[in-house]
Amino acid sequence: MKSVMIIEDEIFIAMEIERILLDAGYHVVAIAADQPEAMSAAAKADLAFVDLNLRDGPTGPNIARTLAEQHGTRIVYVTANPAQIGEPAPTAIGCIRKPFTRDAILAAAAIAALAENAPARHEAIIPL
Repeated sequence: MKSVMIIEDEIFIAMEIERILLDAGYHVVAIAADQPEAMSAAAKADLAFVDLNLRDGPTGPNIARTLAEQHGTRIVYVTANPAQIGEPAPTAIGCIRKPFTRDAILAAAAIAALAENAPARHEAIIPL
């Protein structure tokens, strides 16, 4: 699993996640700041890091469910407010609380690459 999408409306946060992933050899297929941008790149990503509150409002949870249900995309939520996730997407592996660390982003990407239903543990990833 090397194709990743970042769904985040704060460009500096998105760029930091992108830099972490690129340095580790992942391919970032898109950075999306709202639902239309995310849906236009949806089929290209195996994994999506998803913020909850985006440029078009609190659309992150809906985007995550759509990506999971229509494309099988693995989901990692990245938010300061995990309680706002509600019902997680069926392919969600967990949540990273902002502010995040490089190790948390890389651990989530590695966990997402594991066989389905066999996620490893990492202290920075909040299970759903």
